[in-house]
Amino acid sequence: MDFLLSERRDIAAAKRFFAHAIDKRGVPEQLILDGYAASHVAVGELKEEGILPATLLVRTNRYLNNLVEQDHSRVKHRVRTMLGFKRFDHATTTITGIELVHQIKTGQFDISVLCSATTRSPQVWEVVLAA
Repeated sequence: MDFLLSERRDIAAAKRFFAHAIDKRGVPEQLILDGYAASHVAVGELKEEGILPATLLVRTNRYLNNLVEQDHSRVKHRVRTMLGFKRFDHATTTITGIELVHQIKTGQFDISVLCSATTRSPQVWEVVLAA
């Protein structure tokens, strides 16, 4: 699972997201997409280009994406109280920080090089910022 913040939610943004996720995590065994057409078009184009295998199972079900949507809720909860952002780069920095903290808490971000696994979030955050 990954995220990519973009100004527009179009085919180009979907292709950038998939390319970014594949570079970072590898080719997935299956994809579960919501009904948004740009994502499906982007997957089709990536299959034609050979980036995604032609045999990749692509499922469409908005309820199977509930884990992803629940994952967004903590970002929405934090951002809503900020009353929006004036600049896109400020939004990118803030949301990236929120996502990084969440990845550290859930063990998706390897911090063993920086500190022990029992270190609490504020101390981990200080070590990460200092690195």
